[in-house]
Amino acid sequence: MNNKKGGRPKLSPAEKLKYRVAVKLCTQDFYTLKVKAAQAGMTCTEVARLAITSCQIRQRFTAEQMDCIRKLSGMGNNLNQITRRANAEGYTNVRAEYFYLADKIDDVLNQMENDSKNS
Repeated sequence: MNNKKGGRPKLSPAEKLKYRVAVKLCTQDFYTLKVKAAQAGMTCTEVARLAITSCQIRQRFTAEQMDCIRKLSGMGNNLNQITRRANAEGYTNVRAEYFYLADKIDDVLNQMENDSKNS
């Protein structure tokens, strides 16, 4: 005699959806979620769960990274001034200054890239 019952097999404890998170949304966010869910043919819960599992959270910038961004901003301003002078005086007069600044910008970008890989 076969005692098997029909229906869906039981989920493992890791697969069970047993935790609930309450989220408050403003009216605009709520209707945006409803529209996105309808367009995807999913429920609002499925869209939220998918957003949680597939999103990538990045940490805030550190003080060192903010310092690098400020340096890059200043270097960008200097580069614009060099370009303006190059157009006014001729490229040969500011060529060395341009290459020096370009190397410095590369150094700062490489430092930021290395910092983000180590974090």
